[in-house]
Amino acid sequence: MTELEIKEQMCEVGRRVYNKGMVAANDGNFSVKLNDHEFLCTPTGVSKGFMTPEFICKVDENANVLEANEGFRPSSEIKMHMRVYKERPDVKSVVHAHPMYATSFSCCGMGLTEKIMPEAVLSLGEVPLAKYGTPSTDEIPDAVAEYLDYYDAVLLENHGALTYSDSLMNAYFKMESLEFYARLLYQAKMLGGPKELPEEQVLRLYSMRSQYGLTGRHPADKLKK
Repeated sequence: MTELEIKEQMCEVGRRVYNKGMVAANDGNFSVKLNDHEFLCTPTGVSKGFMTPEFICKVDENANVLEANEGFRPSSEIKMHMRVYKERPDVKSVVHAHPMYATSFSCCGMGLTEKIMPEAVLSLGEVPLAKYGTPSTDEIPDAVAEYLDYYDAVLLENHGALTYSDSLMNAYFKMESLEFYARLLYQAKMLGGPKELPEEQVLRLYSMRSQYGLTGRHPADKLKK
């Protein structure tokens, strides 16, 4: 993809997260790695649902601005993205949003740990809760770093969710999957509590990940140690 095509895709993802209610007003941010020294990222202070390519900024690995049109500057939370890229060379894109159900769990100090659906077990395993940190500081990157080895999705306590993958669309789809999982879990709790999959079934699903060609990091990787 050309740089312009990537910017257009970022705008499309912005519309999707906005239209699905995963962000409100100017919330959320996401980025794409072009190479080891150049990254495209969404700007601060604008609605992600109404972006056009000229909104997108370019920064280096230290979050220094390389390119930005007048009136636009990178998200203040770019530090969080850069920590992911630093710790995970396989990651090419990071998405941060505030999906309603997932963020509700994070605000209650709860991760998504119940194994209730095969698809969620295969794709995410579970979604841990990173402890609270002040936005735009190193506190959040430090909290997220704890989970990067075995997870491709993390809840941010009292804040939202973070997903990352080998492409922007895959990172976005992980955010969709995370929110669907959170909504199912919430509704199951309203109906009296979810019936979790037995451990032997969870382990069987873990072993099937390679058959499906699933990439990224996963709690199943812990079993290989």
